[in-house]
Amino acid sequence: MSFSSSDFDKTRPSLGVVIPDKLLHASVWETGQRAGFSAERKHGVAVVDLPTKTLSVTLGDLAPAQSTNKHRHNYETVLYILDGNGHTIVEDRKIPWKKGDAVYVPVWAWHHHVNDDPTRSASYLACENAPLLQNLGGIALREEH
Repeated sequence: MSFSSSDFDKTRPSLGVVIPDKLLHASVWETGQRAGFSAERKHGVAVVDLPTKTLSVTLGDLAPAQSTNKHRHNYETVLYILDGNGHTIVEDRKIPWKKGDAVYVPVWAWHHHVNDDPTRSASYLACENAPLLQNLGGIALREEH
């Protein structure tokens, strides 16, 4: 549903609960991978397919010694490191990370993620507010370097 200025009088006086049909995405890593999406990012990414309107969640996997493309976007990101160790370069700052750490990537900052281990994969969970911007008129932006 889309609203404009002329619909201001349709603002509800209270909230109502809407329970979507889909509340579970089972086996995310096995079912959420999108080949084209992962290929563009040059590392494995599985998208959590749930009906969120303001928040996205993805799982990422970096092969041993692998790094992502340098990129930036106008939405915030929080990475939670599930396994492995490596670092993220945010603009000119090197942020080392290991299993159990969380990393914040600010809006429009150039960054990339690196698995420092030459023998083990690293994995993370990423939470981003891209859907909020997409639902505010398609204003979510991403740029690869």
